[in-house]
Parts: sequence; C-alpha cells; structure tokens
Amino acid sequence: MSDSTSFRTQRGGTVLSGDDRLRAIIILRTLNVYIDSPPPLFLVTPFSMNLTLHNTLTGQKEPFTPIHPKRVVMYCCGVTVYDHCHLGHARSYMIWDVLRRYLQGCGYTVRYVQNFTDIDDKILNRARVEGLTMQEVSDRNIAAYFQDIRRLNILDADDYPRVTEHIPAVHQLIQALEQKGYAYAVDGDVYYSVRQFADYGKLSGRKLEQLQAGAGGRVTPDAPDQKKRDPFDFALWKAAKPGEPAWESPWGLGRPGWHIECSAMIRARLGETIDIHGGGGDLVFPHHENEIAQSEALTGQPLARYWLHNGMVTVNGEKMSKSLGNFTTIRDLLDGKWAEYPQPVDPMAVRLFVLQGHYRKPLDFTEDAIAAAVNGWQTLKAGLLFGNHHQAALSAANIPSSPQKPSLEDPWVKRFQTAMDEDLNTSGALAVLFELAKGLQREGNRLVHEGQTHASPELLGQQWQTLLYLAQILGLEAKAESDTDAATGALDEFAISDLIQQRQTARQQRDFITADDIRDQLAAVGVTVVDQPGGDVRWHRQ
Repeated sequence: MSDSTSFRTQRGGTVLSGDDRLRAIIILRTLNVYIDSPPPLFLVTPFSMNLTLHNTLTGQKEPFTPIHPKRVVMYCCGVTVYDHCHLGHARSYMIWDVLRRYLQGCGYTVRYVQNFTDIDDKILNRARVEGLTMQEVSDRNIAAYFQDIRRLNILDADDYPRVTEHIPAVHQLIQALEQKGYAYAVDGDVYYSVRQFADYGKLSGRKLEQLQAGAGGRVTPDAPDQKKRDPFDFALWKAAKPGEPAWESPWGLGRPGWHIECSAMIRARLGETIDIHGGGGDLVFPHHENEIAQSEALTGQPLARYWLHNGMVTVNGEKMSKSLGNFTTIRDLLDGKWAEYPQPVDPMAVRLFVLQGHYRKPLDFTEDAIAAAVNGWQTLKAGLLFGNHHQAALSAANIPSSPQKPSLEDPWVKRFQTAMDEDLNTSGALAVLFELAKGLQREGNRLVHEGQTHASPELLGQQWQTLLYLAQILGLEAKAESDTDAATGALDEFAISDLIQQRQTARQQRDFITADDIRDQLAAVGVTVVDQPGGDVRWHRQ
C-alpha cells in the first residue's frame, strides 16, 4: 500500500487503502448507512423547518428542501495547508459551523465533510524553503488548523479527506471525462474542454465571450508552451516537474489539477449530488464553476442543490494580503499579536464579531470593531453565567445547570428562529440573545443590591436556560471563572459589568467621586476602563 493511497482515520480504527476505502463507502451508501457523528446533546430538535437560503446558482433565496427528508449532506472547500489559517478561514468555517448546528437543531442528521488540499504549488514552495517534505509541511499545518479552529468552538467535521488520499478517484474521474469527450491529453497533461459543456458559467453568470483568455491562472493564448486546444480549457492532470512529488497515472507521472480534486473527493465520499456546497465568495469562479463542469458533464445530475458563499474579509477596508502587510492569522489575533489590537482576544468575542454581520456581506476587521465585540461578549457572557452566579436564588426553582430543550412556543425561540430562517440572519438572532442577557443582568444586579428580583426565580431560570440553548446554536459558550482567579482576587466578567454599571449610574448622577473610586477599584485588579464618545464604555484586562 503506497503512501498516496493510505487513509488516516480520524478516530482510530482500521486503516484502509484508498481503493478499499472507496469501495467500503460505496457499499455503505448502497445499504443507506452513513457514518455520521451524533449531534451534540443540546442540539435536540426545538425548531420547525422554515429555512430559506440564498442560492448562488439561482441568485435567489429559496426554501431549503434536502434530498433526504431527515438528512443533510454538506461539503465545504477546506484549506490549502501551506501556512496557519487566517481571518478569512475563521469567518468561513464559523458560518458553516452555525449552519450545521442550526440544521441539527431543526432535527436533521448532518453529514459535514471538509477537505484538506495537501498538494499545491504553495506547499511545495514552502517545503523547498524549509528543507522539508510536502507531507511534513501539510501534517504540521493540519495540526495547527485543528488547534486554531477548535479554540473558536468550531465543531470537527465528520470527515477530512486529503487530496493525496484520492489519487485513484482523480484518475477514474478524468478517464471517464476523456471517454465522454470532455477531456484530452497532451504530452502528459490532461485538459478539460470548456466549450464542450454547454452550461459553463451558470454559477458565476460569466459567459466565455466575456472572459479574458487566461483568467484564473490559466495560460495565455500566445504562451510559447501552450498545449491547450482552447485558451479557456483548464488542467485536470499536470505532468511531473523535476524535484516535485508525482504519482503514476494513465498519462505518465504527474499530479492533479486544483479543480478536479474537490469533484473527485465529493464523488468518492458523498455521491453524485449533495445538498449544500459551501465556500468563500472568491471560489465561485473559477473553482466552483469548474467543479460543476467536471462533475455534471459526467453524471448529468446537479453537483449540489444549494451553493452558498460567504463574503470576503478586509482589514481596515483593504483586502487582506501579505503584500500589504495586513495579513493576520487566527492565532495572532487570539494571542494578542495583531498589531491593530495588541492584546489577547477571547475566541468568543471573535465569534461574536463574525456573526454580527450577514455572512454574504464583506466583513471588515478593525481595532474598533474588535474592541466593541470584546465588550459585547462581556455583556453576553454575564447573561450566560447568570445561573452560575445566582445558584442560591435559582435552587428553589430546581433549574438544571446545563441547557435544556426549550419549547417551540417560547417567544424567544420563535424570534430566534424567525431570524435564522431568513438566510441565516445571525445578527437578528444575536439581538434576541442580547435582550435576554441584558434582562438577566438587570435582575442579577437587583439580587446583589436589593436581595430580590422583579421576576420569579422560575421565570429567570427558564430564560437563562433558553439563553444557554440558543447561544450554543451559534457556538457561543461561556466558562465560569476558575478558582485560581477567585483566589487571586481577580474579578469575573459579571462582577466587572456590575461595577461598570454602578459607575455609569454614578456619572449620570454627577457623583464623580464615586465614579472615580470605581475606576480605581477596577484598575487595582488589572481592568482598564475606556470611556467612549456618546457614553459607551469599553474595558479590557491589563
């Protein structure tokens, strides 16, 4: 068994060759058996199903109707593992994580697959620079991917296929395209004949006559080494170059083209047609357009019923790129190494920031935006920890400490679902969470200062449970402060928020002596308070 066809299990178990793995998957699919990881316990059907999604293929919002009434199959284009993940990756995978969680909350079993591209020019270049093998670079950055992405509370996919595990599947797909007249070989290269596919451009809305020859990294018509019959054709298989990894194939030594990889992995792992194909907006053309051409030319069936794409990420209004010096990785942002905001950022604050905007719109990372999200998370966190801080008041109501399934008739649940059903309007869903959190925070302050609340413990406990549940649908979870923090005198977020509210009240009453005393009290335990124009207040730990 060669390294190129070995399969690495994610959770242990038998290791199968690439061909054996594919055969096993086909058998299981025939028997209608799917190897799905069970949904988290909190994701037990509280919602009805009225979801609409913006389908890039039609340019319209459409009611979501999966192929199977109880199962959803999703595929998302994963990372090319030549470096650490950046903010654009963070946004994309958070969005598909929320969609997956919400679908599970609507009662579906979701099979979610996300690939790793582990053969690419960028990986090979990095390997040459560092004196490593392609696999060593890939393995190192895949490990880093899991470290970064799990910090953001993104659930693991059910499967992470690698390109190098699917070389036989790539061969089979290319050979089938050759037989049907959609592909041709020239001197060890194999190209897709774009003009043979009548529907080319249906995803992006681009017509061949409108495209510049050579777009998307293709060879220009007058290039001296031009092998293509048509400048719009793209590579399915590339002949081997000296010093690069290569695989045996019917066309000689070489490696796959980029676009054929996802088509082969989807076909091998999920079948001819899936429910949802997701990715960044920059993949619509040419990558996803070419996926459609390759797959549908062979099967005559849609590759995906719904094509979803998230908007791009900018930094201070500019496209994020290394050449501009604004390229920021996930871990740099979380660890306080981003020059624009040089202090550690809670992963949940990053998640909150991403979800505050609609997933299809551009998202601009700025110092002010991150600072606002950090403060916003403190408010939400205080609500999420309400039950932890007021156990005595809630104990008489026998409120469970973990999230319970809320009622469909709960008005908070209805408002949350209405927002989410509108093409994943996470901003509207967050508004529900903040309203709940602020209400609980007010009642918590009354408990501290007055020893009683306006609402009953039963109602507060119910609202807290609803908040916990709905927040987990968005992947927002708060952890209580550790005993170490308490022992050293550090204040938790609830206490800090309470003191800041007291200070705001004192300032409104022009009691500046009390307001300054509270500021000094916070500073003594390492909390810096920053007053903003308009009366807003931000804070951070020193």
